[in-house]
Amino acid sequence: MTETCHDIAHLGHVELLTDRFDESFDFFTRIYGLTETAREGRSSYLRAWDDYEFHTLKLTEAETTGVGHIGYRAASPEALKRRVAAIEAMGCGEGWSEGDLGHGRAYRFRSPDGHLFEVYYDTNWYRPPPEEKPALKNLAQRYHGRGCAVRRLDHLNLLAADLPALRDFMIGALGSRITEQIVLDDGGLAGCWFTVNNKTYDLACTVDHTGARGRFHHLTYAADQREDILRAADIYLENGVFIETGPHKHAVQGTFFLYAWEPAGNRVEIANAGARLILAPDWAPVTWTEAERRKGQAWGLKTIESFHTHGTPPVDEGAG
Repeated sequence: MTETCHDIAHLGHVELLTDRFDESFDFFTRIYGLTETAREGRSSYLRAWDDYEFHTLKLTEAETTGVGHIGYRAASPEALKRRVAAIEAMGCGEGWSEGDLGHGRAYRFRSPDGHLFEVYYDTNWYRPPPEEKPALKNLAQRYHGRGCAVRRLDHLNLLAADLPALRDFMIGALGSRITEQIVLDDGGLAGCWFTVNNKTYDLACTVDHTGARGRFHHLTYAADQREDILRAADIYLENGVFIETGPHKHAVQGTFFLYAWEPAGNRVEIANAGARLILAPDWAPVTWTEAERRKGQAWGLKTIESFHTHGTPPVDEGAG
C-alpha cells in the first residue's frame, strides 16, 4: 500500500472569470451570500461566513468565463517545498508568483489539460471588521443570513479531454487520493473524485464530451442541511436565477445538491457536503459502472443533458 501523502492541507480558493462582472458580483454577494473582503484591480475577493482564510473565491472581470486558477494550501513550509520538487520533477511547473491579497508566495503549475493551479503556505487569515465579528470566538465571521448564506468552500469540478492524464497529475502533484470513480463498459474512465484530506472530495473531474481542453464544470459551497438547499431554491426562484437541476441527491458521494448558472454562465452548486468523511487510511476507490450511472441520481432523477455538455468557457457561440 502506498502511504497517504499529507503535504496538502486543503483546497484554498478558486478564481472564477466572468464577462458580466457586475451581475456576477451581485449574484455571489446578494443571492449566494458571500462577503467581499477586498477589491483590487479587476478582481473581488469573496468568502463564505465560516471560511477562515481571507478569501475562497476570487471573482475576476475578463473577456471570457471559466476558471482562472485553483489554489491549494500546503500543510507546512516544508511540505510546500516537497510538493514543488515533485511538481518540477513532473515537468508541469511554471514557477513562483508573489501571491496576492489572500496569500503569500505561490508556486504555479498546469494540469495536462491546461488548468492553472497554485500551491502556497503563507496565508492571510480573515480578521472580521466590527460589523462582521461573530458572537462566538470560534467562528470566522458572524452568520449574516444574507441570501443563501453558504457556509464554506467545498469543492470544484473540472472538465478534461484526457481524464486518465489528469488523474495521474492530481496524484503526483498534490498527493490526492481517489475516493470514487466511474468506469465505463469499455474500460474508459468517465469521472474521478479526489481528496487531499479526510473530506470525501475537494476536486472532481469528468470527461469533456466536446473534446475541448481546460474547461470548468462547477464550483460548490457547502450548507449545513438540506433545508438550507431547499430554501436556496426558493431564493433562486424569487431572483430569476436559472436552476439547472435539483434539489436532489447524488448517487456518487451522496450529497444533496442544487445546481444553477450565475449570470455569466458559470455553473455553481450548493450542497450539504460535510456528512461523510474518509477516515480509513486504506480506503479503496468506490467504482460505479456504466449501467449504475444510467439509473441517474440516488432517487431516480435522470442526469440532464446539459450536465454533460455545458461548461465554461463555451466551446463556440451559443454552446451550452
